[in-house]
Amino acid sequence: MSHPVHVIAKLCLVVCVLVGVVGCRTQYLPNTDVEDTDENRKVIGFCEEYRRAVEGRKTGLLLQLAHPSYYEDGGNVDATDDIDFAGLKDYLEDRFRKTKAIRYEIRYRRVGRGRNDVIQVDYTYSASYKIPTEGGDVWRRTVADNRIELVPHGDTFRILSGM
Repeated sequence: MSHPVHVIAKLCLVVCVLVGVVGCRTQYLPNTDVEDTDENRKVIGFCEEYRRAVEGRKTGLLLQLAHPSYYEDGGNVDATDDIDFAGLKDYLEDRFRKTKAIRYEIRYRRVGRGRNDVIQVDYTYSASYKIPTEGGDVWRRTVADNRIELVPHGDTFRILSGM
């Protein structure tokens, strides 16, 4: 039969190990796969401002969130679909004019740093949008992965690419 002191010592050891394991677990921002840090919270907060501006089809706000060096290559080598800051307003207005409503959901997967301290936010989005057709309004849906790139701007950020 084990001595009571040995039983208590073993129980204390088990409790200490469990507390250590639970205490070392990484905490994530709610509804994301992103570690909960002050910087990541700030980045995701900015990205949520962007997401809400897309849902609200707020071209002016989106232009304010964009960096003057904004450039999007469309993810391919075809230069005809590239968009710079000068073309961003026309692009956004054209897209928003073709929709009656937008629902834009984002699952943030990773926040990291690229070259020149560019902040890279990898995410999966689900965009549902209502478009007018001859037969009436129709909802369409797109789900895809994307990366938005940000640079610090004062106490916030500006979008370099990925809108």
